[in-house]
Amino acid sequence: MASSSPIVSGIAGRYASALFELAREAKALDKVNAALDSFTAMLDGSPDLDRLVRNPVFTADEQVAALTALLAKAKIDGLAANFLKLVAAKRRLFAVRGMIAGYRALVAEEQGIVSAEVTVAAPLSDKNRTAVLQALESQAGKKIALTEKVDPAIIGGLVVKMGSRMIDASLKTKLNAMKIAMNNA
Repeated sequence: MASSSPIVSGIAGRYASALFELAREAKALDKVNAALDSFTAMLDGSPDLDRLVRNPVFTADEQVAALTALLAKAKIDGLAANFLKLVAAKRRLFAVRGMIAGYRALVAEEQGIVSAEVTVAAPLSDKNRTAVLQALESQAGKKIALTEKVDPAIIGGLVVKMGSRMIDASLKTKLNAMKIAMNNA
């Protein structure tokens, strides 16, 4: 059962688990996930919507009304829309990002997908992204959902975070290790 999973906790976790169970029963995991992706894109693209979600000054009725209009305009309906309206009505909209993250984690766990984050100095080419993905999948023995972050401060190489493991093969770390070794010599 999803609620016994250690990957979600607190208010966000309880709501994410409930949505996950409902979506699984309705065989709509992917449809709900796509709707939540659309809603997250709306949140990321609109400071006003983000303010509506975070600001406790707005009443539950105002949040539900605004959300209902936005969801209709974005053509987000069904289970995901009802969930978001319920969250607004219960005055829990401030935690919606955590709920969405928890839901995604539960779906990934259900589908046997492991998430991995790769930090690189410059964006990966398609060929390199495929090579990194294949190497991680062969290491994990599962399908990988790869997230790429660009951080020029690492100079070169890459840093991989997969589950509780981290592999730092960045040039910055190697240079720091050489500097320490030279200072100790």
